[in-house]
Amino acid sequence: MTTPRTPLMAGNWKMNLDWKQGLALVEELGEHLKEVDTSLVETVVLPPFVDLRSVQVAVDAGKLPIAYGAQDISAHESGAYTGEVSGPMLKTLGCSYAAVGHSERRQYHGEDEEVTNAKVKAAFAADITPILCVGEPLEERQAGKHVEYTLAQLEGGIEGLDAAQAKRIVIAYEPVWAIGTGEVATPDDAQEVCAAIREALRAMHGDEVADAVRVLYGGSVKSANVAELMEKADVDGALVGGASLKAEEFAKIAGFQG
Repeated sequence: MTTPRTPLMAGNWKMNLDWKQGLALVEELGEHLKEVDTSLVETVVLPPFVDLRSVQVAVDAGKLPIAYGAQDISAHESGAYTGEVSGPMLKTLGCSYAAVGHSERRQYHGEDEEVTNAKVKAAFAADITPILCVGEPLEERQAGKHVEYTLAQLEGGIEGLDAAQAKRIVIAYEPVWAIGTGEVATPDDAQEVCAAIREALRAMHGDEVADAVRVLYGGSVKSANVAELMEKADVDGALVGGASLKAEEFAKIAGFQG
């Protein structure tokens, strides 16, 4: 892969690991990353909210080459929104990223494009980079409407962004049928949709934005398949689920260049 975009490998821990387990995992990951040229890749972890402070301490104390962020972010800055966590709260914990619009948020919490777009804007308001998740369910793939479906999510998610914000956002293409199933899109499948995402960004915001935005692939990514995926011109990294809970395996994914 030849691109000026720095690959980004983001590990979504989902609702796994308490703060002690999270602390141990990030410290172990830091050890394994000593074998990786971290100047060539950005490694990010997305722990549960309750683990963020532990991760912050571990990263800062060990000067680990790991960025971190949240799995979700409130659309609101503060107020009577019980159970939500705001961008300013996350920023004070050192979060650089926040996942927005993950398929599990869409499925289990009914988050539509309006909510997703508000969360994208809330992340930017807090100087946090949103990782906007898009991707089709199996029926849309089988109907041949996967590109159309995914681009509709993209357009809804980034509506109203200026060029500077659009240039900074990270897009994660995760076909829903491949998340946690062991099924993985072929590299050509991933390239088809990631290329369509980049061209949609080009149409909306021009070449400079389209050529700068990192587009990730997610869905059963492992060290055994990441290099093949990363060979594709428009795949700039991965959003990793279960494999990110194993420090050695996730470090291997981050070290795909070798």
